[in-house]
Amino acid sequence: MATRVRFDRFYTYAELLETLDAWADEFPRLLRLESIGQSYEGRELKLATVTNLETGPPDEKPAIFIHAQIHAMEFTGTTAALNLLDRLLYGHGDDERVTHALDTRTFYVVPRVNPDGAEAGLADGRFRRSSVRPYPRDELQDGLHREDVDGDGRLLMMRLRDPNGSWKPHYDDPRLLVARQPDDFEGEFYRVFPEGTIRNWDGVNVTIAPVLEGLDLNRNWPADWAPEGEQLGAGPYPTSEPEVRALVEAIVTRKNITSYIGYHTFSGVHLRPYSARSDEDFPTNDLRAFKLMGEEATRLTGYPSISIFHDFKYDPKMVIKGGDIDWVYDFLGAFAWVTEFWSPQRTAGLTDYHFIDWIRDHPPEDDLKILKLADDIGEGYVDWYPFEHPQLGPVELGGWDLVRFWFNPPLSRLQQEVEPHAEFALFLALVSPRLEVKSFDAEPVGEGAHRLLLVLENSGWLPTNVTQKALDRKAVRPVEVTLELPDGARIVTGREREEAGQLQGRVEKRAIMWWNVDHGTKERTKVEWVVEAKAGERVGVVARHERAGTVRAALVL
Repeated sequence: MATRVRFDRFYTYAELLETLDAWADEFPRLLRLESIGQSYEGRELKLATVTNLETGPPDEKPAIFIHAQIHAMEFTGTTAALNLLDRLLYGHGDDERVTHALDTRTFYVVPRVNPDGAEAGLADGRFRRSSVRPYPRDELQDGLHREDVDGDGRLLMMRLRDPNGSWKPHYDDPRLLVARQPDDFEGEFYRVFPEGTIRNWDGVNVTIAPVLEGLDLNRNWPADWAPEGEQLGAGPYPTSEPEVRALVEAIVTRKNITSYIGYHTFSGVHLRPYSARSDEDFPTNDLRAFKLMGEEATRLTGYPSISIFHDFKYDPKMVIKGGDIDWVYDFLGAFAWVTEFWSPQRTAGLTDYHFIDWIRDHPPEDDLKILKLADDIGEGYVDWYPFEHPQLGPVELGGWDLVRFWFNPPLSRLQQEVEPHAEFALFLALVSPRLEVKSFDAEPVGEGAHRLLLVLENSGWLPTNVTQKALDRKAVRPVEVTLELPDGARIVTGREREEAGQLQGRVEKRAIMWWNVDHGTKERTKVEWVVEAKAGERVGVVARHERAGTVRAALVL
């Protein structure tokens, strides 16, 4: 019985493992499943390697690495990763594009990086950023802690009437609360708190306590890491957290990775490096390739493609440090992306808004449009209802269901939201470099002597080095060719092991009239030997490139 990805729920850890194990049993020639480490609470971090094993081992093909749900409440990422696996496994043999991709490339997929946070969030609905490990303090601090006070499985908001409150009902729909105007002095005003209870309350002041689990696993990577005083949630040192350390080690040991995506929510956007530096710091060709990939990502998914530094800052004077894609690109020289799934604003018909600034401030009319979307879907906004709070007395609970409507699409929209993104992953895999043998020939040049000529070619869109940054960082080796001779044969000219440099791709060949386009054959190279061997004997070659793959050829003299 086929095991297909489900969109009617967010997967528990047990359901995730059950699905992966079922696929491993169903597709033994396409999928290998392994653990790359354990989470803080000891759950296995599963990595699925998907490729056609009959056309070669995974590490001899160019690869893309994808991980999901490094942040606890971003369940959509896991569904998107499973959808990609479903698309690959069931598409091979039926879908030409998928078949070609798995015959020639490798997909590494970690469907859930943070199983502890996800499991806790599914159980109690309380927002956690990432890991469940207490940080930076081990004990709860005084103040209001988010909690499901009425036990309905949702964490909403609490409102109570207060003449000095900052919020008032929207004129057209009193369910909505909007900001009180600076000169408002008449009307009904409210104070709003997150749903929860207050630890050691003094009966007067309500402070919002820092969460006990203050780590952000996507600030714990080696690139531009900064301590807590400069970057909240970064942890005590880079890769201090077992989940991030497992990812870093898994990526570094897989030398064939050419592209990378982290699946997150929300905003409905594809993000590229840098987080803390301007586009001016890019090698020109790398930036151009990023933008071309981003254009295709937008065409395939409808999501814009933007720079984190220029377009996605949480504060104009602050930058994000210790993130994954900066490390993958700047240290390893692979193209790296973050996909932020789901935009309630765009789905509601809003356009020309800034992804971050809108959350800080926007017209009340926007809220009406998004509320109408929630009403049409039938979930996402909860009408206010009375509740007797154990400390604050009579309050009302309600408002936006942040986890089920903002951080994740409603389940009724989940499938249509994630499905197009498998196509972008396929695209990134197929633009990778691909080493091929164009020809391998021999001709006699004397008694018992033969001239061997090997011609190699990169048939991929990207160069074998993938990025200029990879060359700058010395993160990639050249094409390496090994000659295999029968016993008793010897090399007269040439070497048993030759280096053949890097081979260009087609990425720079965009406009045929551009005078800087090199129309030469820089995607091709040749290696020659003269050998002494007997006629009728077999000679072979193995050409390897960490990122472009391994190819073999043989002939009989």
